[in-house]
Amino acid sequence: MGRSRSFTAAPVRVVLAPPLLLLLFLLGLLRPAAANVGDTCSTTADCGAGQWCFDCEPKFSGSHCVRSAATNPFQLINNSLPFNKYAYLTTHNSYAIVGEPSHTGIPRVTFDNQEDTVTDQLNNGVRALMLDTYDFKNDVWLCHSSGGKCNDFTAFEPALDTFKEIEAFLSANPSEIVTIILEDYVHAPNGLTNVFNASGLLKYWFPVSKMPQNGQDWPLVSDMVASNQRLLVFTSISSKQSTEGIAYQWNFMVENNYGDDGMDAGKCSNRAESAPLNDNTKSLVLMNYFPSVPVKFTACLQHSQNLIDMVNTCYGAAGNRWANFVAVDYYKRSDGGGAFQATDLLNGKLLCGCQDIRACSQGSGVE
Repeated sequence: MGRSRSFTAAPVRVVLAPPLLLLLFLLGLLRPAAANVGDTCSTTADCGAGQWCFDCEPKFSGSHCVRSAATNPFQLINNSLPFNKYAYLTTHNSYAIVGEPSHTGIPRVTFDNQEDTVTDQLNNGVRALMLDTYDFKNDVWLCHSSGGKCNDFTAFEPALDTFKEIEAFLSANPSEIVTIILEDYVHAPNGLTNVFNASGLLKYWFPVSKMPQNGQDWPLVSDMVASNQRLLVFTSISSKQSTEGIAYQWNFMVENNYGDDGMDAGKCSNRAESAPLNDNTKSLVLMNYFPSVPVKFTACLQHSQNLIDMVNTCYGAAGNRWANFVAVDYYKRSDGGGAFQATDLLNGKLLCGCQDIRACSQGSGVE
């Protein structure tokens, strides 16, 4: 009888993933994808980039992801067109911030119009700031006042503080341009110039001598960036154009009515100080869309289809010209795209005749 043979089976090797890696993988499968604009949410972490979780309470629909940041046309398309061929999100009374502590020791009794700092506004894509400047305490202050006089109870902060925020942003973002539109009550000789100088902003100054006359195009954004002349400042006092080199707003810009008159559906007429909206000798168009009395609770309803409708109404009123600036209160409040989407619409129309700037980047854009 033959000898029996014994066989030893080769060992089977089982490779197990490290427990931590396996756990992370499984969690990744379980984690829901970031929500889109309009989707329900519990926290901002549920929403995608450039969004936040917000409850437009008057709609009684709960919290949804809404836009919180602007699309940058210079980055998405290019910056090779004249400055007046782009649209810029603008905050009305940018300095009048909810919860801003008193800098005078007296409780403030006046309206607020925004919710976050000027720095945050700029970081979220706001590119034009409306500021009210006053003589106050032997200095220049930002005040939300009346009658041309700043008081302890209407003062927000020294203008220098806000100007320094703008300087820090321009320094950190060398391809960006900021516009300041001043409702100006400063009468001290060179009062504004002194504050601009102290803040370090003069090195970015775009000179009046380069601003176009008779409705011509502005310089190319790329040239403004290359020369580092990235700050445009407009004042409501005509004499300062010659005495301080600060552009008189109404020489270069038309603007519709502000307050409730500027929100009257189907109507878009110029404010008293402005030339008619269809005066094409002024190559910049500013569209106001905020109520006479700011109401934070209802701002999200205003920044909806009604805002888009007014953009189109003002296009016709301005001689078939799209607005370059859209000024709003509480700029992040909406029920979806809000003021950010209105600006995207304007840039889409200006850059490629489309309903949204993103369509320009998909083959319809400028070269």
